[in-house]
Amino acid sequence: MPDSVRSVVITGATRGIGKGLAREFLRRGHNVCFCGRSQESVDNAYADLVRDAEANGTKVIGQTCDVSNIKHVQNLWDRATVVLGHIDIWINNAGVANAMAKIADLDPTDITAVAQTNLIGSINGCHVALNGMTEQGHGAIYNFEGFGSNGAKNWGLAVYGSSKYALTYFTQCLVKETKASPVIVGCMSPGIVTTDMILGERNRMTPEQWAKTRRIYDILADDVQTVTPYLVDGVLNNQKHGARIAWLTTSKVIRRFLASPFLKRKLPRGLQN
Repeated sequence: MPDSVRSVVITGATRGIGKGLAREFLRRGHNVCFCGRSQESVDNAYADLVRDAEANGTKVIGQTCDVSNIKHVQNLWDRATVVLGHIDIWINNAGVANAMAKIADLDPTDITAVAQTNLIGSINGCHVALNGMTEQGHGAIYNFEGFGSNGAKNWGLAVYGSSKYALTYFTQCLVKETKASPVIVGCMSPGIVTTDMILGERNRMTPEQWAKTRRIYDILADDVQTVTPYLVDGVLNNQKHGARIAWLTTSKVIRRFLASPFLKRKLPRGLQN
């Protein structure tokens, strides 16, 4: 069984919700290994997160990693285990979004990047973590849901949504395959969070597209600081194989839409304009 102090690996955690998760785990007294694509992004995130680690007597390490390269992912596991001893929780958070455009108008490199990062990267993470955790005798793996995971469709998000829909299928298959293993497999669903990815989509929209989207964000979007404490608590308390740890549940969506004519929510930072 893992110690009371958990060791957590989070991919794509140099900014946004990944970094927010790392900060929350550190503040709760757990060790974190995170990764990003560039050394500069890793260094910048480390300089920020190390203050939380030092304040709570925990460890944080950062490493560059292209999750679409399984050798990089294996190196991430190896370094994390050398420094932290064992890995209790592995979170496949790394993801990218394509430009809001018709499929025929997309840059082919964007199409490839979305598929390789969101789907192949998460599969690589599961492959490496599952083997390592099976050998050590315990662990939990979580994949991140996103728009399209439930089959929802929207103009301009065909590639991104397809990657998340495919990842949901993969996660469900992995849950079945690992039913008798010592490793917990599940997913995390943050809802609509104002990360750089979301803000980037807003900046690529036409005024007309943004006007339509903003009406939804007015009701459903949240800050990283609002969502990550709930998700971290859910992961730390979960003991159920196949669990889905979701912030923006169906009941919460319904309540927010019903209350929206009477309760004006303040748009999260970055979306006010």
